[in-house]
Amino acid sequence: MENKKVLKSGEFLVDEINAKDIFIPEEFNEEQKMIAQTIQDFLDTEVYPNIDKIDSPDINLMKSILKKAGELGLMGIAIPEEYGGFGQSFITQMLAAEVVGAGNSFSVAFMAHTGIGTLPIMYYGNEDQRQRYVTQLATGELIGAYCLTEPGAGSDANSGKSSAVLSDDGKYYILNGQKMWITNAGFADTQVVFAKIDRDRVLSAFIVERNFPGVVVNPDEHKMGIKGSSTAQIFYNDVKVPVENLIGNRGEGFRIALSILHMGRIKLGANVLGASKKAICDSVKYANERKQFGVFISSFGSIKHKLAEQVIRSFALESAVYRLSKDIEDLIETNKASGMDKGKASMEGISHYAVEAAILKVYGSEVLDFIVDEAVQIHGGMGYSAEMAVERGYRDSRINRIFEGTNEINRLLVVDTTMKRAMKGDFDLFGQAEALVANLEGLTGNHKDGESYFEEKLRNIKNFKNLILILIHGVSKYFDKKLIMEQEVLNNLTDMIIPTYVAEAMALRIQKMEFLNGVDSSNIYRKMLDVFVYDAADKIRKPALDAINSFTDSTTSSKYKNAVETLTNVAGINVKEARRAIAEKLIEDNCYKF
Repeated sequence: MENKKVLKSGEFLVDEINAKDIFIPEEFNEEQKMIAQTIQDFLDTEVYPNIDKIDSPDINLMKSILKKAGELGLMGIAIPEEYGGFGQSFITQMLAAEVVGAGNSFSVAFMAHTGIGTLPIMYYGNEDQRQRYVTQLATGELIGAYCLTEPGAGSDANSGKSSAVLSDDGKYYILNGQKMWITNAGFADTQVVFAKIDRDRVLSAFIVERNFPGVVVNPDEHKMGIKGSSTAQIFYNDVKVPVENLIGNRGEGFRIALSILHMGRIKLGANVLGASKKAICDSVKYANERKQFGVFISSFGSIKHKLAEQVIRSFALESAVYRLSKDIEDLIETNKASGMDKGKASMEGISHYAVEAAILKVYGSEVLDFIVDEAVQIHGGMGYSAEMAVERGYRDSRINRIFEGTNEINRLLVVDTTMKRAMKGDFDLFGQAEALVANLEGLTGNHKDGESYFEEKLRNIKNFKNLILILIHGVSKYFDKKLIMEQEVLNNLTDMIIPTYVAEAMALRIQKMEFLNGVDSSNIYRKMLDVFVYDAADKIRKPALDAINSFTDSTTSSKYKNAVETLTNVAGINVKEARRAIAEKLIEDNCYKF
């Protein structure tokens, strides 16, 4: 690891890494594959046969399935061995999250328990709390929930009204308040609850047991999708919480909440990847069985286009998910080596990559929405029938753009956090931007005769980065401190940053695949990259022009617009033939096997 170059969060905009320094899914070892297969077997035997009953909904059935998962050890993958878990690496945790992600409502309940319901205690709790709670959460003896959101305080979590007051004898905090949209509320044994002590400005976090007097759980909400996951309001009426159940320090709750949200966003990127692959398999299997005009619909060009685009976006997401997973794992190990407690080392490693976490959350949730929408379309009228799996997948997907912070919030976080990290001195964003702007009229795109395939693609991606830097400089100078209020402009920048990060992850993955396995004679992966970079140029061009029109006038816009044309200029490709080749492999395999 000492020879591996690791970029800080957001630093990818101003620096590059070598393909050998990233992790790709093609490198999973046998143990990791075995864990993934165990989870898949569990879905096949326990979840899918009961999926209609789960979604009826039947919260007792859901709880019993969760407990079976705990008995198999599936809930302890992220938990150190000394607390009853398996202490697996962060990459393995992400692989597990990917496979579970195809489990519809079960995935939501499972991830809420193993993530936000357990890890705040694991990462921020003391030894006594870990022994009392984490050891049982890791085995499924207890089921956990996470209680942050309140009516009127959705995205602005710190504005919540729940309060805690120390009792006269100093033994309890008296908790009062209301929480809503709580996953696993109907059966969770423990709750990580956020409230303000006295009149503190920021939140504190507490472990509350369901059977504490004064805890009242409402009936489950009726929802559009993920119907099998228990979601309800919880009321706290003079609940006596022992002082030893305060997690971390007083006033540390808001930090805990933000850190856990970063983790949730990252793992959501893996969850939606698993759901995407399942929807693709459902799509191609139907296309290979359904006949129209005497032929299978998988032979139609329009269907091949849809299938190929599903594959390209899923493969791109997967590349980004595991690139980031390895960066986080390396930072966690570095933190441990420096003497940090295991819990803190993990949380600091995960929290550091806030920019990339937001990217995965936004890109992943929107990829899945695209894929399930196309899956319904490929199924035609049958896709609208509850008989088909894609109908459930379509409904269940929609929540991903809302929870773990809405995509609107996360889009703002991408740019805002990047700029704040740069201002702290993590990397030289503004210096590089200044140099580019100084030479704005002399930009060439740095094309070189005789460049190799990957030199060309990485040059294209570098040009995308340079355009982003130029526009960050331009809007920062023009709007100054008011930039934070220009959400449309910040969104323009994020919509340039996301495809750039993903394109680079994809290019590095395919380059490393060729290092390891040689060049595939079909070049199917190069075709995917060709289409993605070609399309990314167009997707970057539009928000770039929108941003430029917000801070320039007729006398200054031309040089910026020329930069857009220069830096988004990529070689034309035959996207029809490229997509057909990708689709034909999918059709032949009859499932996602990329």
